[in-house]
Amino acid sequence: MPTALITGVTGQDGSYLAELLLAKGYEVIGVVRRTSHDSYERIGHLLDRISIVPADLLDQHSLTSVIRDVRPDEVYNLAAQSFVPTSWTQPVLTGEFTALGVTRILEAIRLAHPEAKFYQASSSEMFGKAVETPQNEATPFYPRSPYGVAKVYGHWVTVNYRESYGMYAVSGILFNHESPRRGLEFVTRKVSHGVAQIKLGKASRLKLGNLDARRDWGYAGDYVEAMWLMLQQEEPSDFVIGSGQTRSVRELVDIAFGHVGLDWQEYVEVDAAFIRPAEVEILLADPERARKQLPWKPKVGFEELVTMMVDSDLERLAGR
Repeated sequence: MPTALITGVTGQDGSYLAELLLAKGYEVIGVVRRTSHDSYERIGHLLDRISIVPADLLDQHSLTSVIRDVRPDEVYNLAAQSFVPTSWTQPVLTGEFTALGVTRILEAIRLAHPEAKFYQASSSEMFGKAVETPQNEATPFYPRSPYGVAKVYGHWVTVNYRESYGMYAVSGILFNHESPRRGLEFVTRKVSHGVAQIKLGKASRLKLGNLDARRDWGYAGDYVEAMWLMLQQEEPSDFVIGSGQTRSVRELVDIAFGHVGLDWQEYVEVDAAFIRPAEVEILLADPERARKQLPWKPKVGFEELVTMMVDSDLERLAGR
């Protein structure tokens, strides 16, 4: 039975990845920070099947100890300060977790168990003000937020450890991936939750930022399979993971409201407070390499994803 260690196991991606690995016969160990309260909502149904160990991306010793004790076959680093707007108000903390945290866990693996395969969660936000469209593995980075900058550091330090120490260390450059488990602060879940509230009479308005921003959106449950596939290759290599299609926030809103029979223009209000200091207008993946080499392609389309999220929020808010 192979062993996998997941940082960020309580997050959206961590919960889906844990489910996938359990289905494949792995022993799954999740790393969590010690806090005064638990945040196991997304993995509550898995707690009798996975192990939880305490460690912190800010603390080198705790990471090294966990790697030494567990000696995992695979390590998935999904933990980060991952909300882009927060990176503007907490840029230093974002750098500590999202950039230096990667170095700490790579160093822990190098010192305690260098045979482990390592996956780093890179992000399409590294492309930012993209110099070409679509973006592939060779596209230069041009991050437009402290979060994007931190992810670039994490990406390149992973390359550096791979090339310097011969470690099996890879980065998945994942484009936006969503699900009913997405946090309420992210625009897709903000929309699906807002639509459900309005449909059920619990709200009357939904405030959003730039409706013309375009993203390459997919389903998180599909994307964690790509993470696993990257660690099953003979040689370590980085991959862009996305749908290869771009949709605007406006289209997202139109589909979500339309699903419950409402006209979004009657309920949506554009609020400048939700527009970024440096906007990223369009991100679009060229996932051809992943399709050919892993091989991987998404199964859930955009409209199916949006309606899935709206239906989930309707059920949750209706108490069903």
